[in-house]
Amino acid sequence: MRSGKYIRQITTMGMLVALAMVLGFVETLIPINLGIPGMKLGLANIVVVIALFLFDIKTAVVVSILRIILIAMTFGNMSMMFYSIAGASLSLLSMIAISKIKSFSLISVSIVGGIMHNVGQIICAAFVVRTNGVFTYLPVLMIAGLVSGALIGIVAGLISVRLTNVKID
Repeated sequence: MRSGKYIRQITTMGMLVALAMVLGFVETLIPINLGIPGMKLGLANIVVVIALFLFDIKTAVVVSILRIILIAMTFGNMSMMFYSIAGASLSLLSMIAISKIKSFSLISVSIVGGIMHNVGQIICAAFVVRTNGVFTYLPVLMIAGLVSGALIGIVAGLISVRLTNVKID
């Protein structure tokens, strides 16, 4: 028989993944056309940032991997999944590393995550199309990552404050 703590962890991860999927779906309804293919807000990353700050690295990694696979299978395709994995891997590794430095806030960590997500996707694109020409998109994508990372960080921070003030047990 499993302990209550283990069941609570699995349930929490399931709810976080479900919330990330809902946000991923909502994002498909928001048309963003700034001339760069695949540019999105990254709403599902709100959940990953919250998981990293309120829970632990393992929860953030599991939620990130599952949301990528499930969102790609539900709303996207295999190509989208590979780009998302590349971006999310670099983003999550960067956020984990920088979150260890106490002087960085949740918003700062999210900004780094947003920028590195785009860097990871550009690196993946360079391998796929076999040209360095895709790096010309990087300045615009870094600005987009900064803006979306800040917005994601602000929302994740507001939600985190509310969640820590609510007793779940």
